Amino acid sequence: MQPFVINGHGRMVFPSNFLPELDFTLLDDLDQLGAVIHRDFEAKAPSGTEILRRIEAGDHYATRYDVLRDVALNLFWSNRFTMTMYEKRPTRWRDVPRRRDDVFLPVLTPWVDADRKVAAVRDVYASLPAAWEGDAEDRIFDVLFDVLRHRRFHAAELPAVKPTVAQALADPTSLTYRLTSYDPDHPVYDHRRILDCAEDVPELEALHRWAMVLHDQYPWDRAATTLAPVGDLRDDDYVVVLHPRNRDVLDFVRRVTRDGRPAARRRIADHPPARTRPPVRPYPPLRVRERFAVLPRIEALTVVRGEHLCTNDDLIRNSAYSWSPMSAQEIVDKTGIESRVYTERPLEDLALEAAQAALRHAGREPEEIGAVLFCTCTSTKLMPSTSTWLSGQLGMQQTHSSCDVVAACAGLPYGLAEATRLLQEVERPVLLVCGEKFSDKIGTGRPARMIFGDAAAAIVIAPAGPGEQTDVEVLQTYASGPVEEVNSIIWPNPDFDGNVTVLGPDVRALAGRYLQQMIDELRDQSDPDGRAPTLLESIDLVVPHQANKTMVLKLAAAAGLAADRLFFNIETVGNTSAASIPLALADAKARGALTGPMRIFAPGFGAGAVGGYAVLRVDPAVIAPERV
Repeated sequence: MQPFVINGHGRMVFPSNFLPELDFTLLDDLDQLGAVIHRDFEAKAPSGTEILRRIEAGDHYATRYDVLRDVALNLFWSNRFTMTMYEKRPTRWRDVPRRRDDVFLPVLTPWVDADRKVAAVRDVYASLPAAWEGDAEDRIFDVLFDVLRHRRFHAAELPAVKPTVAQALADPTSLTYRLTSYDPDHPVYDHRRILDCAEDVPELEALHRWAMVLHDQYPWDRAATTLAPVGDLRDDDYVVVLHPRNRDVLDFVRRVTRDGRPAARRRIADHPPARTRPPVRPYPPLRVRERFAVLPRIEALTVVRGEHLCTNDDLIRNSAYSWSPMSAQEIVDKTGIESRVYTERPLEDLALEAAQAALRHAGREPEEIGAVLFCTCTSTKLMPSTSTWLSGQLGMQQTHSSCDVVAACAGLPYGLAEATRLLQEVERPVLLVCGEKFSDKIGTGRPARMIFGDAAAAIVIAPAGPGEQTDVEVLQTYASGPVEEVNSIIWPNPDFDGNVTVLGPDVRALAGRYLQQMIDELRDQSDPDGRAPTLLESIDLVVPHQANKTMVLKLAAAAGLAADRLFFNIETVGNTSAASIPLALADAKARGALTGPMRIFAPGFGAGAVGGYAVLRVDPAVIAPERV
């Protein structure tokens, strides 16, 4: 599934948010599948009985949209296993194979109180005011209600693994679908029409897509559908036969239904965590002038950002059925983000463009570079590593070192620390590239979708000449902590279909711990130039990793940092992890916050409970203009 597409109206669409597709190679057993299904389909969805209770209570639904949303969630829940595991194929009963283990029949229980529940939905919808656009809401209601009123089965107890035809026939009283007629050309919404769905109100556009997908779950005349005992079926009756959606689903079904199946793979999460203990002594910050003979100078900094803007309205118009209601303004209030940037290009292309621009701006040739470092946590290129691939693409026949550094949102401090150490050995420029592409690794997880974006940056770090001062003044890196903080951001996460997941409370805990430690260290350090009582007081501007503006401002205030000392660009680009600090530095120049050589405190913290900071002297002249 593509992470996003641009539809016929020029709008961004996330197909995975309304066309569920699970990776069954990551699931070991029915318990794991049940947990995924519960999270994605059940946690937010009311049952028919719950909808009826809410209607009869008379105080739950304020607008028609509220009813529409609950009905849609209920119908996704009702189809939770069929739409993720099986294809529905109406077939004449005489043509249904009886002995195959890859053909299944839905065995169903009649929906309890169906007429009362359907009538209650119809009546309450008619009695309520429109939320935004009455005509659009009526069109959506017509599609959803047609599915609801022809639903025949009770959804509270449904097995994931359906019986084979032989198993269903073993009990002739088992009920399954019988279609009194079937037209293979029954109208459905094709994929392009679903993608091109457009409504003026983002919430209604998402709901309209849901309705079309749910309509397509029953590609036959629903009024001609009854439940019939399998023992009463006649040769010319049509039944709905279930076929696994793909080979992985069939393998999963066979794996969980046969005796003697292989033991489940041991998962990383199964390992019990050790008790955390502090190091035998603290790790002091590295004062570069005092620790290193070869001092680093920044010759160039370039950035390349994703070419597509994904606004908060885009998120809302792509709301997944697993998301709680949230408005565009609520996303701003929660994260400080109004939009993020995505790219259709490979991460390597962004990184290469940034690297080429950095060499040009520094006036350096590839053969002058002694090492290439690539800091990322989203690269899918393992062999060759992205850094070695970049070295080759740039025309470098040999480097002293080309390697990838996986330090997530602390990528820049980690990269600068490694670059500074390499300078001592090679005494020639080091090319440091930081890049991330999250847009194709998020799936249906809303916290990650709200926060992350795509970008790359490159920095040329060269040995300072005789008498020149260093631009990298203090370096510090950390890693680890309580296991819940170490695992607070995970990719790939088997429990979320291999996608990125963010566990907010644990992220806040690690960020708060590290930021307080960083501030305390700056207070304890002297100003290298002796112009201020402490290193903290000598800082001109704080450019943090752009994690979550709302969270970082609260943590900074708790640590004693005033908001007017911090620079953010997260509101327009999102969190680009390792690339976020360089991207923010470029925007600080563009917005007039960086007007001359300034001392910058650049902290970062994130996945793996990594953290670190750099105290830099940044001259805006080293920041190259972005390509338009």
